[in-house]
Amino acid sequence: MTAEEVSRRVEKRYALFGLFFAFHNRLQAAGDSFYEEITCKQFFLLACMNLYPDEAPTAMELARTMGCSRQSVKEILCGLEKKGLVCLQTDGKDRRKQRIYGTEKARRLAARYREKEDEFMRGLYREVSEEEVEYVYRVLSRMEDNLKRLNQTPKL
Repeated sequence: MTAEEVSRRVEKRYALFGLFFAFHNRLQAAGDSFYEEITCKQFFLLACMNLYPDEAPTAMELARTMGCSRQSVKEILCGLEKKGLVCLQTDGKDRRKQRIYGTEKARRLAARYREKEDEFMRGLYREVSEEEVEYVYRVLSRMEDNLKRLNQTPKL
């Protein structure tokens, strides 16, 4: 059933809620088949590391950025470390923290896929205007803030 067919059968808010899950599944499947060496989640973690140019991130910082648990990040990091794509080092100022660094092997992998990634992004956003991208980004950012608030609400 297409997203259009679903949206005719149920209220739009519920259809959109379901579309998030279907989109996530399709995006992860595409990502997992895209890279030969790493999974889509491993790629996402490596991409998130680039958001920390001044100081290498900790697992907790990456968990907040990625929207998942520290435990999930640790599992992803373990796989990347085994592949030689990241290394963990104790923070020089706070020995309780471990900083995560990308390796030279990770930089070579990124360079090898850069053109293919750009092509994928062009295909993903085909016939979607910059204004639409900006609008959807703003809406999803607000919804993400709402989710964060919902997750902070005490359970009954």
